[in-house]
Amino acid sequence: MGIMALKDGNDEENNIWWWLVHRGIAPFLSISAFALLVRVAVSIHPYSGAGKPPKYGDFEAQRHWMEITLNLPVSEWYRNSTTNDLSYWGLDYPPLTAYQSYVHGLILRNFQPASVSLYTSRGHESYLGKLLMRWTVLSSDVLTFFPAVFYFVVMYYSGRQSGRKSDMAWHMAIILINPGLILIDHGHFQYNCISLGLTVGAAAAILSDKDLLACFLFSLALNHKQMSAYFAPAFFSHLLGKCLRHQNPLLEVSKLGLLVLGTFFLIWWPYLQSVDAFLEVLSRLAPFERGLYEDYVANFWCTSSVLIKWKRLFTIPSLKLLCFVATVSASLPSMVQQILAPSKQGFLYGLLNTSLSFYLFSYQ
Repeated sequence: MGIMALKDGNDEENNIWWWLVHRGIAPFLSISAFALLVRVAVSIHPYSGAGKPPKYGDFEAQRHWMEITLNLPVSEWYRNSTTNDLSYWGLDYPPLTAYQSYVHGLILRNFQPASVSLYTSRGHESYLGKLLMRWTVLSSDVLTFFPAVFYFVVMYYSGRQSGRKSDMAWHMAIILINPGLILIDHGHFQYNCISLGLTVGAAAAILSDKDLLACFLFSLALNHKQMSAYFAPAFFSHLLGKCLRHQNPLLEVSKLGLLVLGTFFLIWWPYLQSVDAFLEVLSRLAPFERGLYEDYVANFWCTSSVLIKWKRLFTIPSLKLLCFVATVSASLPSMVQQILAPSKQGFLYGLLNTSLSFYLFSYQ
């Protein structure tokens, strides 16, 4: 009887929902509170570019986008004009980032209109303005990235036959207290937490076999920051592999494809009124004139440029083709594996493989 009781107790310990109800919520709340405290501590310090005209760093870029989206019609957000000088922090992310800037701009205008007024707010660095900007990042983090991490870790452990459920808390802590994300978003000043939160949520949906939800969330991520494309080959190959194993593959592919197209259509609707408007946005999302890489990006091209002067030896069209071939070639093994034999663990490895392939070989 004692052995049976012990066995039953161990079974309860390893049941994901039992662990969450009896032990999981308190550790997650504690970890979340600590992760939030770390973010607040980082945000107290100055951001890069603070007090340094004429552009003042990425903080000013984010504030300026709020200024533009609040004061100009949607059709002019990505268009160079006398009222929107694209050489001064012009919008260069997909429309969902612009909509996010508009919503955050409403908050700033409600409390401090001068911080987002057209023209006169350039370089605005008042204490209240900076406090409000910091709050928009913190709230975005808590509302998107935090719940996505919880969803992902729960789904990851619910699908495992082995491993202690108490390890969930450690994995949540490792992800939430990621120094890179904290420093970039709350130190340097960005909103990567939104696109990453949507991507993590999409990955969790894959693990819970909610493929339509995964497509929707990842489509949102792609429309928030184009860097989410780093993970696209893994999502595409895994979902295609699953569709091919259904009784009616064409129907399954059609359902996912229509959802993706519908999501993109709704987000891009203001820019689908004309070809010129559509191309204006696209040209901002892929600024090839910036060059193959930036000097502080330690990818393959930057590292190898010590020996091979890529920018001197090749034209931009040639470099774009070279980057494309190298990126696809590096991503291909995991993609083929997932199309032929899709699995949840293989999908996670695919995310790692394709993201590293894009980081190392894509055109920066």
